Amino acid sequence: MKFIIGKKQEMTQVWRNEKVVAVTKVKIDPCVVVQVKSEKTDGYKAIQVGTGTKKEKNIKKPQKGHMKNLGNFAKLKEFRIEIDNVKKGDVISIDSFASGDNVQATGISKGKGFQGVVRRHGFAGAIKTHGTKDQVRMSGSVGSTGPAHVLKGMRMGGRMGGDQVTIKNLEVVEIDTANNLLYIKGAVPGGVNGWVIIAGEGEMKFTEGKSVEGVEKIEAKAVESTEENVSSDSPKTKEENIEEVVIEADKKRQEKESGNSETK
Repeated sequence: MKFIIGKKQEMTQVWRNEKVVAVTKVKIDPCVVVQVKSEKTDGYKAIQVGTGTKKEKNIKKPQKGHMKNLGNFAKLKEFRIEIDNVKKGDVISIDSFASGDNVQATGISKGKGFQGVVRRHGFAGAIKTHGTKDQVRMSGSVGSTGPAHVLKGMRMGGRMGGDQVTIKNLEVVEIDTANNLLYIKGAVPGGVNGWVIIAGEGEMKFTEGKSVEGVEKIEAKAVESTEENVSSDSPKTKEENIEEVVIEADKKRQEKESGNSETK
């Protein structure tokens, strides 16, 4: 099994064999392995993946210690899967997927708020004539006199949307490795910038990633080396030029004063 976490983008169209195909763009941020669980230490096998970015001030200290310089991830998700030769810090490659793969997409559907039975459950409603008046979109009877209460599971008005939805038998039409985009045929659950898990059959590929601490050390070394390599004949700043003019003026003034004292 292979999987990757991304953010749903807008829908668009692509050409395929002289036909237009409606697709959904999914933006893939680096998916880093934060933890590898084993039967010996945790009682089961799984890997925890982090993706996205979040402001450091909005991350709690226990989470910072758990992620340990791998990044300030906005999303952490655990997958019960057995994969060999995977270590903490590895990054799931978008090359795990290929054009033509059959996948499924899991996300949180758009929230619609409180809705009636017509929209929520597809009720036909009452007839619009013969004295129905304002009862056109009402649900009607919700039970008989016998039980004297509403039976559990009765379809009524209520909150609609905001549920986890999985759509299967989707197809990967195209992969843009330069911009880290997956083009998936059809609609994907959720709104724009909503988290989506793309999963399918096949082998997952990983690339070795660098921690945030390692990147900062490399950048610090680069800055130090550039400062050491700056030549002495580099162009002077405006303040340095002004300072030199002032020093020369003081020297001339002192020489003039010493010359006048000698003549006296």
